[in-house]
Amino acid sequence: MARLTDDAARDLGIRIVSPDRPGIGGSSLQPNRQLSHWMPVVRQLVDHLGIGEFRVLGISGGAPYAYATATAMPERVRAVAIVSGATPIVDLAHHEGLLPLYRWMLALYRSRPQLLRRLFCLARPILAIRPPVRLRPLILKILMLRPCDEESLRDSAAFEAVFESQRRAWGGSAEGVMADAQVYAKPWGFSLDEVRVPVRLWHGKEDRAFSVRLAEEIAGRLPDCKARYVAGEGHYSLPIRHIRAILQDLISI
Repeated sequence: MARLTDDAARDLGIRIVSPDRPGIGGSSLQPNRQLSHWMPVVRQLVDHLGIGEFRVLGISGGAPYAYATATAMPERVRAVAIVSGATPIVDLAHHEGLLPLYRWMLALYRSRPQLLRRLFCLARPILAIRPPVRLRPLILKILMLRPCDEESLRDSAAFEAVFESQRRAWGGSAEGVMADAQVYAKPWGFSLDEVRVPVRLWHGKEDRAFSVRLAEEIAGRLPDCKARYVAGEGHYSLPIRHIRAILQDLISI
C-alpha cells in the first residue's frame, strides 16, 4: 500500500521505507508473534539503512505498529501520522464502532478460534487470486463500501495498491495473516498516553471500519495530538485522496 504515497513522496522529496510485517509477503513468520516484537525489527532496519531520526506513517492496521515504534524510539521518531487508524480493541467497552465483519471475527476468535482458523485457510486460495480487471466493479459492489470509498477505488492505481497488498499478504500460507489478525485482538502492551511524540490523526467521518467516534476517543488519550476529521471521506478514500496533504503536514513537524 506504500504505492499510494509514491507520487506525492517523490514530489516532496520524501524517502518511503515500507517493510512487510512478519509473516506477510516475503517476510518470515515470528513464532508467537506480539506487537512488541515489531520494535526491535524497526530498530534493526533503520540502523541497517543508516537512518537516524525519522517519521512514521500508519494507515489503517498500521496504526498500532506506528504507535509502538514511537513509544519504543521517542529519541528518533520525530512525529507520527495515523490515517484511518485501527483502535486498541481490547480497551473498547463495546464494539458498535467497528466494521460488522470485525465484530463477527472477534466473536469467533473468543468463542471458536479453531473454526476461525479453518475459515482463514478456506479463504486463502480465493483472496490470493489476482482478480481480472473486468470484475473490479463487481468486487467493489460486493464489498458494500461507502460511496466515497467505492468511487476512490475505481481508480486503477488505487485499486492495485489496496488489493495487491491484500493478495500478496494471502499469497503464502494463511498463518501469517492469522498471526497478524490476532495482534489486533490482544492488548498492545503499552498505553496511548505513553506516546509522547507529536501525532497527526486523520480520520474520515464516513469511515465504516473504525468509526469517527472511536478516532475521537483515541485523540483524547494521546498527549500531543492534532486531529483532522474529514467530511465526506471513508476508510479508503481518505488516504487515496489526501496522501499529499498528509505527507506534507507530517514533514512540517
